[in-house]
Amino acid sequence: MPHFDRRAFLGTMALAGALPVAAEAAQNLLQTKDIAKEADTACLYHCDYGDPNRFAQTLNNISNHYAAYGADPFAIQIALVAHAGGVKFFLDSLDGTLWEKETLDPQLAEKTDALSKNGLKVYLCSFTFERNKIPHEKARTAPYIAFVPSGVATVGALQNKGFAYLKVG
Repeated sequence: MPHFDRRAFLGTMALAGALPVAAEAAQNLLQTKDIAKEADTACLYHCDYGDPNRFAQTLNNISNHYAAYGADPFAIQIALVAHAGGVKFFLDSLDGTLWEKETLDPQLAEKTDALSKNGLKVYLCSFTFERNKIPHEKARTAPYIAFVPSGVATVGALQNKGFAYLKVG
């Protein structure tokens, strides 16, 4: 009996327009139990820092990581978990936040959007938003961005599911 690759089938169906594309806003809250390892190689990048140069390097590393796998979203699964200062890279605006005096290079968001086309998923820490009094609605709305209850707990949970841990720094 031939092997049926559910992930490849669903990806093909979505690309063909046969399945509705979920326009999940960042305001959606995922539980870690809902995040599955779907590729033989799965990695999580941990971003708990607010340094734009370090974040740019993280995005470069993710880009290189995808390139090593031929930019095939079925060959590698990459997640970026952001909490603490790392969430600022996923806000529509820094106004009204503890980072409001900073200016972020818009190319960081553009690069993240481009990486999402290879399958990058971003998980934002809900606790960080609550503790810093940042409304969830300030997060960028994109299908690849979702909230998780705790960033650091998600880092641990994904490692337990077989995701390799990577941190640029």
